[in-house]
Amino acid sequence: MADNKALYILAGYDDETEKYLAGIQNKLYLEGFEGWQTRNIPMHITLESFPTEQEEELIERVKKVASETSSFEVTFNHVGIFHDGNTMFIEPNTNAALLKLRETFGSSYHWTPHTTMLIEKPEVICQALPHVISAFDPFKGRVEVLHLYEFFPTRHILSVPLLP
Repeated sequence: MADNKALYILAGYDDETEKYLAGIQNKLYLEGFEGWQTRNIPMHITLESFPTEQEEELIERVKKVASETSSFEVTFNHVGIFHDGNTMFIEPNTNAALLKLRETFGSSYHWTPHTTMLIEKPEVICQALPHVISAFDPFKGRVEVLHLYEFFPTRHILSVPLLP
């Protein structure tokens, strides 16, 4: 992947889920936590990454998958931190619909569906954790859209709604 760029397929949420998750992240920003996570993009679950040379193919693939996939419910019931301690996230329970969507783009082996709240040094993640926990209550949301982005720099390519 030349110049550290890649294409990413993201599963996006309904408006209420977006607002709720973004609200938790914005609370962190208001508390002074900056992080290294990508900003100014929708809350999401990353499904897979691809080389930039596959852009035209992926545009068609995302459109096709979205036209054949119904939106679905996900339940969020916990906050997590990856093993390196640098990433704090809110994780939906994995269900059949989410696994099927992931596996249309790549293997679900060793994949953790998650929505990143903060990427920082482990000591900063530990300081931020109580702020996320106090703002988070388990809830149900919906996956309703597929996004295609290029990173870095961030470039939005396509957003396609799933079937109702």
